[in-house]
Formats: sequence, structure tokens, C-alpha cells
Amino acid sequence: MRIAIFGAGAWGTALAVHAARRHPVTLWARDPAQAAALRHDRRNERYLPGVGFPEGIEIADDLKAACGALGEPGSLAVVATPVAGLRVMLRALDATLPAAAAGVVWLCKGIEADTGKFPHEVADGELHGRDAGVLSGPSFAQEVAAGLPVALTVASGSERLQSATVEAFHHGPVRIYRSDDVIGVEIGGALKNVMAIAAGICDGLALGQNARAALITRGLAETARLGAALGARAETFMGLTGLGDLVLTCTGDLSRNRSVGLALAAGESLDAIVARLGHVAEGVRCAQAAETRARARGVDMPIVAAVNAVLAGRQHARDAVLALLARGPRNEHG
Repeated sequence: MRIAIFGAGAWGTALAVHAARRHPVTLWARDPAQAAALRHDRRNERYLPGVGFPEGIEIADDLKAACGALGEPGSLAVVATPVAGLRVMLRALDATLPAAAAGVVWLCKGIEADTGKFPHEVADGELHGRDAGVLSGPSFAQEVAAGLPVALTVASGSERLQSATVEAFHHGPVRIYRSDDVIGVEIGGALKNVMAIAAGICDGLALGQNARAALITRGLAETARLGAALGARAETFMGLTGLGDLVLTCTGDLSRNRSVGLALAAGESLDAIVARLGHVAEGVRCAQAAETRARARGVDMPIVAAVNAVLAGRQHARDAVLALLARGPRNEHG
């Protein structure tokens, strides 16, 4: 099958490297200068340094040409932009993608800041008559590109798209599981980034492993509460895109969102942290939108609220932790 990945950041590049070990892959970069560098170097030194491209990867900067490669039945379009770029990308694909393609799957995890919409809600307004879904799970791009084992979940209401995604990526060290709980998968992917900022603050303040375990567990409870209010299935949050992704992002040294929390605990300004990262940390953009969605549904999310207070400069990191600890006792469940 043929695969086109739209977005040449770390994760899009890593999936292209993996998929090209079995399938022909077109990796599309928006910036012609970046595309030229990728063609010349046969690696992505900006976002995934040190990882060479297999022969099966072709670089494109022309959207129509990249879409034209998907004329074979069952071909797959993969959107690897941040949430902020998803709407424009989907709109362009809807106008250009051949009808024979199996559909579109996106990789981003978060909530659109301006509208408060999850990616599937954005797709509902931009894709017309096309199968669509999300590929998510606990995954660091560097490890996938290095050929280390990883398990992901494709969530879609379309069995055809699920099958195409499994065919594209389920080989070698990568396992792909199926789900039709799109909203559950997307809530898990979005909220784990916010919880990872909180975990970074916890670790940066040297509050200990007991505190980190409590934060992860209560973060999962908050995520599941929002999921229940929005119609997700409870078991999704015990799976790869819930607990799995949450644990990885809250504890892994490669986590950008955890790095944001560590730096906030050290007293750095948010502007300086974001400028230094050089990559998108979706939790920064997602936190306020998540709190707004939760408030509209009457869902209590104290960790998310505390992260927002720190990000907005309304509260110092240590004071936010003390405020959480000062909350009254309650039942763990219900």
C-alpha cells in the first residue's frame, strides 16, 4: 500500500521511517527549504537528528503531488501536524485527496484552542464523506524511529480505515490495536499532556515518588470523569491511550510536557520555556480548553485548574501544589 504523511516533525518523520521498512511512503513538508534539506541529507536533523531515511521514503513539498501518490485503492493519508494546524490540513486534503484512498488518520493529541474542539470534532466539519480516525498511544518518536517496540491504538468508526492503518503500521516492533471509541482515545491523548506538566512540577519541586504516583492516579480519575461526561467508555482510560500514554508522558525523560513542568518548578517563565523547547508542547495550549470543556459539563478537574493557574502566572508552582493538598477529604470513587 501507499502512505503519505503530511507533516515532517519528529513524530511524522518517525512513523515514515518505520512504515518505509515495508511500504512506499511520501513525507510531505510544508516548507520547501525543509523539504530540500530532507532530500539532501536523507535525515531530519531539526526534529529527529541522527536517524537516516530508508530508501522507501520520498520527500514532497507539493500537496497535490503528495496526494496524487494515494491514487491506489486503500492508500492512507496521515496528518502529523500539531492540533493548531489540523483544520487547515484537513481542509486541503478534503479538496485534494483521491477518492480511492482509505481515508485520513491524524496523530495530534490536544484540543483546538480557539474553538475548544477535539480533533474528531474539527474533522467532522472539514472532511466530507471520508473515513477518518486517530492513531494514538504511548510513544516517543525517537524510540519508534530507532526500531524499539511500541503499541498504539487506531480509533475510528470505520473498519476500513482501521484495517488500512493496521496494514500500514502493524509490522516489526510496532503493534496496532483497534477501537471505535474516538472521543475516549482523544480525551486520553489530550489530558495526559496537561497531567505531564503537573508531574514535571511535582518532580521539579522534589516532592517524591509517592506524590508523583498520587498525581498520576488522580490525573487519570479526572480524565475519566471528563470522558464519562462526553460519552467515552470507561475501559478506554485503562488502555494504551489512557493509562499507558499518561504514565509514559508523566515519567519519561523525553516528554516535552514534563519538561515544561520541570522548568516551571525551577522558576522559568513560560515564554522562555516554550522558546527554548523548539517543539510544540500540546499541554500548554490544551490546558485552558480542557478546563473550559470540563466546566461546561460540571466536571471537577482540580489538577487541570492548578496547571492553568501556574501557566497563566496566577500562582507559583509550589503554591498550586499546596492548594491541591489543602482540598478537603472525599471518597476516592463516586
